[in-house]
Amino acid sequence: MIINSIIEIITNNWPMLLIFIVIVTSLRITYLIINHERFIFYKEILALLFVIYILSLFYTVTFEDVSWSTSNFVPFKEMFRYAFMSSSFIKNVTGNIIILMPYGLYVPYLLKTNKASIIMFLTLLISLTIEFTQLAIGRVFDIDDIMLNVLGGLLGYLMYEVVKKTEKRLPSFLRKHWLYNIIIGIIVLLGMIYLATILGVKL
Repeated sequence: MIINSIIEIITNNWPMLLIFIVIVTSLRITYLIINHERFIFYKEILALLFVIYILSLFYTVTFEDVSWSTSNFVPFKEMFRYAFMSSSFIKNVTGNIIILMPYGLYVPYLLKTNKASIIMFLTLLISLTIEFTQLAIGRVFDIDDIMLNVLGGLLGYLMYEVVKKTEKRLPSFLRKHWLYNIIIGIIVLLGMIYLATILGVKL
């Protein structure tokens, strides 16, 4: 279900994403060339993917709501309303955790910080903004979503810490930019091939 949601987002927004990627990439590469700065492929790709994630997050939390629910200000009321691992549970509980995990994963890398309190605060700020925005555009406010979002941000941060500690234990020859470039390049290539296949079927 999560994969299907990602595919739906990309399918519905690929023209905007394509134009955005071309604009941002061309400007960034031109900037690096003009200012004689080093181009590190995997770092540029991670930054671009994060911005694409933010655009996708905007689409996810602002498209027309078809839920019949009303606003919830009572903690745990909504998340325990669904049968464990049912489709509704996965969409509403697991989905709200996963949606901000990339944020919690990337922010410590961006800010170069290992303080969980900073990540939790920033995730809380984003989640509150999302919920109040949804309330303002005619959707619903749910306190459970905020708690699940913050949990997701914290899990993303923990994933970042695991990756960093694992990286430090690797032999020095495995901690090279060129190797990271190859790994990210392969992942991006496989992802593009997969998405192109999916979009080709649906378009």
